[in-house]
Amino acid sequence: MTAPDPLQPYAAVVLAGGRAARLGGQAKPQLEVGGRTMLAAVLAAVPDAASRVVVGPPQPVPDGVRVVRERPPGGGPVAAMRAGLAVVDTAVVAVLAGDLPFVTPGLLRDLRARLTADGVLVVDDAGRDQYLLGVWRTAALRAAVAGADGPVPVRRVVGRLTVTRWSPAREPGTPPPWTDCDTPADLARARRDAGG
Repeated sequence: MTAPDPLQPYAAVVLAGGRAARLGGQAKPQLEVGGRTMLAAVLAAVPDAASRVVVGPPQPVPDGVRVVRERPPGGGPVAAMRAGLAVVDTAVVAVLAGDLPFVTPGLLRDLRARLTADGVLVVDDAGRDQYLLGVWRTAALRAAVAGADGPVPVRRVVGRLTVTRWSPAREPGTPPPWTDCDTPADLARARRDAGG
């Protein structure tokens, strides 16, 4: 019997749209790294979420995962966040890119444990905020994206919020959890790092 989770229940919103122009227009989240799709890897990192929502075009997802579409379709990450947040009913939400093949449940648990302000997000080795690898107070994030018109950068929208930035420690030689796959070179590197 497992111990009860002392952290607040949370939902997970996974952004799995976009044109993937640099990958020849392929559906990035459906590309495989390490023997599974990147979307499957991201969803596996949030198995304890009260609800899991994928925002993007219709695509294969596990049973129990809801797929919603941003308005307009292809309207960018802020529009996708707005669409996903519209169906979330928990006070806490994880917002994740759909092309993070090395994100883990442990990382998400650590993020949730660090949520003391409006949000907490991962900072990479170069000091860059990873806006689509974070955990947020749903009401605060929903209010921030509600006022954003047109395609605007996520950093501008969440810049109004009080955000904790966290640089996770990792074992030497392990791929960083913020690894995403925007180009063929990124994808090839991730596949090498995954051992296939």
